[in-house]
Amino acid sequence: ENPWIRVMSEDKFQALNEKVEALIALCVEMKQENQLLRANEENWHGERRELMEKNKVAKSKLESIVARLKAMEETQ
Repeated sequence: ENPWIRVMSEDKFQALNEKVEALIALCVEMKQENQLLRANEENWHGERRELMEKNKVAKSKLESIVARLKAMEETQ
């Protein structure tokens, strides 16, 4: 008998198997959560782009209004 090979009892093997199964389940759960977080991040980036564009348009309109008010003020 090879002294380097240890025979694992059925109880220890079952306990190890349960731990491996729990780790696999945790990995699956974390993968699903990660996919959800990535999808949310993509949505937030899209919303941010939209808000930045709306802000740019609003800033342009406001600058135009201010310029017109200054022009009206100068003509008076």
